[in-house]
Amino acid sequence: MARVVVIGAGLGGLPAAYELRHKLPRQHQVTLISNQPKFTFVPSLPWVGLGLRSLDRIQLELAKIVPQHGIEFIHDAVVAIDPEAKQVTLKDRTLDYDYVVIATGPELALDAIPGLGPEGGYTQSVCNPHHAELARAAWEQFLQDPGPIVVGAAPGASCFGPAYEFALLANHTLKRKGLRDQVPITFVTSEPYAGHLGIGGMANSRWLIRAMLADRHIDVMDNVAISHIEPDSVHLADGRSLPFKYAMILPPFRGPRFLREAAGLSDPKGFIPVQPTYRHPHYDSVFAVGVITQLKPIEATPIPIGVPKVGQMTEEMVMSVAHNIALDLGVITGQPIRPTLQAICFADFGDTGALFLADPLLPDAAGHRRRAFTTKGIWVSWAKTAFEKYFMDKMRMGMTMPWFERIGLQMLGLPLVEPYQVEQSPLAPSV
Repeated sequence: MARVVVIGAGLGGLPAAYELRHKLPRQHQVTLISNQPKFTFVPSLPWVGLGLRSLDRIQLELAKIVPQHGIEFIHDAVVAIDPEAKQVTLKDRTLDYDYVVIATGPELALDAIPGLGPEGGYTQSVCNPHHAELARAAWEQFLQDPGPIVVGAAPGASCFGPAYEFALLANHTLKRKGLRDQVPITFVTSEPYAGHLGIGGMANSRWLIRAMLADRHIDVMDNVAISHIEPDSVHLADGRSLPFKYAMILPPFRGPRFLREAAGLSDPKGFIPVQPTYRHPHYDSVFAVGVITQLKPIEATPIPIGVPKVGQMTEEMVMSVAHNIALDLGVITGQPIRPTLQAICFADFGDTGALFLADPLLPDAAGHRRRAFTTKGIWVSWAKTAFEKYFMDKMRMGMTMPWFERIGLQMLGLPLVEPYQVEQSPLAPSV
């Protein structure tokens, strides 16, 4: 019998546990460890931050849903991992594993900029459920005495979609409340240009995003670095300052401390290096999925930024990792597979929405992709709402990506995985 441990129960971890359970016979144990008691559908947190969605609508109690699908659930924090000994240490015990799938999601590097963040700083965030609730409380207070808003992303940030979503949703919400004329909105980003999204080469995204912001009288400051933040102003590295009464700034990400402290496991920021199969290059028993994986920036930018790892990419990683572990265990035959990694992002802007697609995320050596485009329409907002419900139901029922979802993506011309020839032999699993 093999024990597969999944660390983290977010958009990567919970689907990984389900996919492994579906792939592996019951004599193999799947254990899910989470320091959070609930699964949260993170893409909906901008709605929560603006009071447009209740947090409980996008959360599920892990202790209720996970065990009923044949998965051991442990609500505890991992404090150390030893990839040589194949052990993870929790607060009060140590677990052995045959394989581990690291899906922790990020730690927010709020100390990267003085004054950043809602705890010990002066800005809001919608990167986790606690911060989204703080953002909502601050938003309700702001509505009683409105003034300038600053929305944006700090240097080193990697997921820019929620910043655009928050700025445009704030505009729409204020307009509906009759307060927009009292609230100047400025969008500040470390991207080389608005609409770059950490991806680049997104065809019309640069012009579409700029036009949408301009039409709504949102000032744009791109290719700028925030140096520090004071209680009522955002200061830029070039000496300019922006006053605010409400600010939502996306921080840079890093890996949790236990990953940063595990010698040889991660890079200095705590991100896990991976092969195309999402197996660690030095530890055959270690896999990683989602935001915690190390992806090099697609291109050099004047201000360093990261690469986004959106939900569709994570689900592709999950499918590949579960397949490749099952292959190691002799449950299936064939070749290892790797995800092709398409970036697909639905963003709701209130009165319209935008769909961003880069296929694949990583261009070829000549800088080409099969396709990359941005389109807009109110249908995108409806699609995001529908997908939220669909994904929550899927997680509640313990479903992996069902056949109709896979076929639908393939009909759109989006191959999910590709075969991968591995030169080295994987370590023999413990049985």
